[in-house]
Parts: sequence; C-alpha cells; structure tokens
Amino acid sequence: MVRMQVQLTDEQVKALRRRSKRENLSLAALVRRAVEAFTRVEPPNDDEVRGRAMRAAGRFASGVTDTSRRHDDALADALVQSR
Repeated sequence: MVRMQVQLTDEQVKALRRRSKRENLSLAALVRRAVEAFTRVEPPNDDEVRGRAMRAAGRFASGVTDTSRRHDDALADALVQSR
C-alpha cells in the first residue's frame, strides 16, 4: 500500500467518523472503499454519450407532432421549463 495525505472538510470527517462507528471500520478502510467504488466504473466518453443519445432519439412518443417545424420553439420551451 501507498501512504497518502489528503485534506478533508470538517463535514466530511464528521460523516466518515459516524459511518466508521456505525460500520465498525477504520477511517482508512472507509476511504479505500470509497476510492475503490469511485475508480471501479469509468465515466462514459463523449462517443459513448453521443451514441446513447442517438439510440434514444425517436424512441418515445411525446404526442407532439410538429416538433420538426417548431424545433426552435420546442427547445426554448424546454429551456424555460428546466429553470
């Protein structure tokens, strides 16, 4: 193992101590577990995200039939609703 020094916020340390006590694990074991979970799955790259979006396009019925003619209005409406 490699020894490392990290700085955590007071809130992070408090949460780790609570969980350490609850799970009867050392702080180091909890940090190793968190790092393992974080590094186990790589985030998708841009091509994967783009491919997922392309496969999802057109697969769901919204009931709106004029989106191809009013795409700018539909986008503006969606942006306003997301705020």
